Amino acid sequence: MQVPLYQAKAEFFRMLGHPVRIRVLELLQGGPVPVRDLLAEIEIEPSSLSQQLAVLRRSGIVVSIREGSTVSYALAGGDVAELLRAARRILTELLAGRNELLAELRQAEPEPPLSVPHGGTGRT
Repeated sequence: MQVPLYQAKAEFFRMLGHPVRIRVLELLQGGPVPVRDLLAEIEIEPSSLSQQLAVLRRSGIVVSIREGSTVSYALAGGDVAELLRAARRILTELLAGRNELLAELRQAEPEPPLSVPHGGTGRT
């Protein structure tokens, strides 16, 4: 039985749903990066990075390249970089909307405080 497209998309986004994986993909946008450089940039335990790279490799989003004793990783295709750029644009728009709302709230006339009945705490 074939998996529905919406379910496949959900699994794809779940696979991306880890900060280390997103950071790795961001770092790989400029081309192949040796594992030692990824470790220096991300600052996590080597075993944790290895686990996250394995998830990305199994999904087919990244490929490993061995040159002598150096292992590097690269994006398997340019579409992932475009997806990351789209995510940045979407987040920028969302946050800009929040900043506009915050500015409106700050400019709005303050609402009068709620009055508490005299001599009580307002509890019944």
